[in-house]
Amino acid sequence: MSGPAAKSVYLGWVADAITGKRGVASTAARAPGDLILGYATGYDVADVAPFVRSLRAVWDGPLVLVVDQDPAMLAFLADHDVEGVAPRPVAAGAWAPHPVMARFAAFDALMAERPWARHVLMTDVRDVVFQADPFFPAPQGSEFFSEYDEGTLADHAFNMKYLRGVGGEDIARALSGKPCVCVGTVVGARDAMMRFCRTLLMLAAIPRSEIGGAFGADQAACNIALHLGMIEGEVKANYGRVATLGLTPGQQLTVADGRIVNPDGGVSAIVHQHDRHPHLLEAAYARWGDGLERRERVRPQSAAQRRRKLKDSVLRRLPELR
Repeated sequence: MSGPAAKSVYLGWVADAITGKRGVASTAARAPGDLILGYATGYDVADVAPFVRSLRAVWDGPLVLVVDQDPAMLAFLADHDVEGVAPRPVAAGAWAPHPVMARFAAFDALMAERPWARHVLMTDVRDVVFQADPFFPAPQGSEFFSEYDEGTLADHAFNMKYLRGVGGEDIARALSGKPCVCVGTVVGARDAMMRFCRTLLMLAAIPRSEIGGAFGADQAACNIALHLGMIEGEVKANYGRVATLGLTPGQQLTVADGRIVNPDGGVSAIVHQHDRHPHLLEAAYARWGDGLERRERVRPQSAAQRRRKLKDSVLRRLPELR
């Protein structure tokens, strides 16, 4: 005799996302190759142009971006041989997680539809530019990238907050001395990346829905999965394949010949969080913006959005029937 089923809107959403109907893998013959996936809903062409144009300057392989189906965006992507796919539809008034969580369900589905993919890079879009082939040298396993090498998770109040929210106080304390890896750039073999997506999504089902589906839950679930050995992967030092610059002092970062130079004088293939430093943002946009108007990403919230934010804040503090 089965017991009562757990009830949460997150569990319903994730079950539909990873076990429900999805596209069918193409039967067309295609040689194995690498693949890049990004999630860019809510963005304008100007927001994604540096990512797309810098990538196409160094790599011509398949790139799939989940985007709003705006004609200007789709035309821009088509001009750069980028596939722009629509996000999963959400019924009016239905609960949905933050895009940082929704993206991993989308990535899982996109990889399932592309069995030819060899290595897959899952990456942020708005704050990433490319400076060399992102798959050279070829990954030898799943690679996760440290945000900075001198510190640990205990040094990040934001990360510790969501570690407690997703895994509880004891898990957060046990992992506090581990390196802080950034979920914004992850690369590995297709099968391993699909397992990573599903592990992350299921870990986020542990707390109440408004925490598991929130901004920050993705980062916490990634660090929990990696550091507790739920997934295999290697933590790569900063300024290697990926340079994550959000915590790097700006005076240590320079631009030479149009490329962002790391504190050690090296140049990384993938630069993440360059927009945290105005001089790097301006340099990247001057090179890759190509006349597009860059707008500050400050958008007024509607009354409905403010009510939703307040509701979510209250629900995070209440027990959820499960």
